[in-house]
Amino acid sequence: MRLFACLALVASLAAPATTVFASSDAALHPWVAAPARLQPGAHFTNLADGDSVESPFVVKFGLTLRGLVPAGMTAGKAGHHHLLVNQPLPLDFKKPLPFTDKYMHFGKGQMETVLDLKPGTYQLRLLLADQGHIPDFVFSKPVSITVTRQRSGVTTQSVQGAPRIELLSPADGSTVRDAFRVLFHASGHNVSHQAAKAAGTGHFRLIAERRGAKPEVIAFPAGQTEAWLEPPTGDYQFKLELVSNTDGSVMASSTPVRVRAENSREVLKLVQR
Repeated sequence: MRLFACLALVASLAAPATTVFASSDAALHPWVAAPARLQPGAHFTNLADGDSVESPFVVKFGLTLRGLVPAGMTAGKAGHHHLLVNQPLPLDFKKPLPFTDKYMHFGKGQMETVLDLKPGTYQLRLLLADQGHIPDFVFSKPVSITVTRQRSGVTTQSVQGAPRIELLSPADGSTVRDAFRVLFHASGHNVSHQAAKAAGTGHFRLIAERRGAKPEVIAFPAGQTEAWLEPPTGDYQFKLELVSNTDGSVMASSTPVRVRAENSREVLKLVQR
């Protein structure tokens, strides 16, 4: 995996600083860096172990080194999320996951759900599976949460809000150093590998602008929902777009995020001169 990441980065350095559509599941661009964690995995982007919440509440899904594709479709190494509630990982990874309230399937390419659980303690875990709901060895650590109360008269729509896409990280106005993770999220929209051409789905595209330079456009056609970037030092405005997998139109755009990037490699090069 380390060798692949290095070769991908070296190959990308020879490409022009414009949109690069990769044939593999990794977007190739001069700014794309190898992630800190070199093993595929799932994670929750808005929950941490030990959290207390009021029900109903939103659960947001994250995915590292993999992409999304709807159930029943195959493209690259992409899959779709499953949420396990008070359930361990299956003992047999060759059998399809059951359809119960303990094994929740998100076969449209969703990145979140709303849970309405009674007060109590619950263990949640994400598990990726293929087109036939056969689990992959891509899963999250278990997260234990406590539901303190169950609110009445609260609708799913009021909890989720309007359909949108957003950059969960880095935060607006933050300073980042060297390689940093950029988290994408879609609420009310479905994400998929472009090759599947699934109707009603899109893939993410990140636009980075800085004064005096041509905008950098980085596409993530393999259904990726995060990236690690290492841009040159500068002040940037990042904007995320969701691009239709059927007609190429922009389905949604995020609120721009302003970020200061500091690259220590550039400083090292100046010192060595």
